Amino acid sequence: MSAITRRIVPAIAVAGTMMLIATGCVAGENANASDTSASESKTSTGEWSSDTLTVDFATYNPLSLVIRDQGILEDILGDSVDVEWVQSAGSNKANELLRSGSVDVGSTAGSAALLARANGSPIQVIDIYSQPEWSAIVVGPDSNITSLEDLAGTSIAATKGTDPYFFLLQALEEGGLSLDDVEVQNLQHADGRAALDGGSVDAWAGLDPIMAAAEVESGDQLIYRNVDFNTYGFLNATEDFINNHADLAQAVVDAYEQARVWALENPDETAALLADVAQIDIEVAKTVIQERSNLDVSGIPGDAQIKVLEKIAPVLADSGDVQGGQDSIDKALSTIVNATFAEKAAKG
Repeated sequence: MSAITRRIVPAIAVAGTMMLIATGCVAGENANASDTSASESKTSTGEWSSDTLTVDFATYNPLSLVIRDQGILEDILGDSVDVEWVQSAGSNKANELLRSGSVDVGSTAGSAALLARANGSPIQVIDIYSQPEWSAIVVGPDSNITSLEDLAGTSIAATKGTDPYFFLLQALEEGGLSLDDVEVQNLQHADGRAALDGGSVDAWAGLDPIMAAAEVESGDQLIYRNVDFNTYGFLNATEDFINNHADLAQAVVDAYEQARVWALENPDETAALLADVAQIDIEVAKTVIQERSNLDVSGIPGDAQIKVLEKIAPVLADSGDVQGGQDSIDKALSTIVNATFAEKAAKG
């Protein structure tokens, strides 16, 4: 482990102070790092394009925990760049941090990235960190709810703008229901579990590792699972960062690919990191890493991710959460991928 000291910056919620850019007004939405001369690479100048880099870490993104713990980014960048770490509590919070400029690179679910871009946030996916089964519909140990149809008339906790929320929308449709048939309480993931355990909601659209802990610690039940309703783990950056700091974006993606190799070779140690940061039992963490995370995927974003997002696009459009509806979603789908850095990392 690197002895380099890393600064950890608290994530400050900024949602209430930020207004989404009008749909369709995404600056440089077709920009690609290889098409711009605004970024100067380390190899051509001997210096990095900035002396600071702010990235997020999250318990739903195991590779971020490896990079942070081992100082991989600090080792790549050296003493001339100060790496700051901000924790994201969920995809919605990561999107807020990206939109406000509080982080340069943030990790979300693919569905959350699509929602953000469709609503005008100029982000692109630069790497894929996992293909997880991290969402499910959860009820308490003594619940009479055993099927999706039983959710009619119930109160359900979900974090809007995240994969569990979009999982819920798809699950309701699968059960012949809609949002009009339930009451959704918009709670952050940990608060959703607390509300379920406290009896103030009937069900919860859960997220690992909190969900896995709820199974073991509270006896909560996963009444509906569907891996196809989970979108990939997206590592995102703003177009401004991509265009003006391509060297740092490449360093981040390179770090992710190094972490992926290590995590796949050391699953127990990766689980131990997750257990420590998430404050969960090691056996729960092993379940998340070894059974539900699937880190063994290509980091290069492309057709596989777009295919999954195309499946949820109509559900997202019908939800009313996107300004401009299906047109904005289609535009976001056609411009959200920037594979430049992951392709270079794969060649390297």
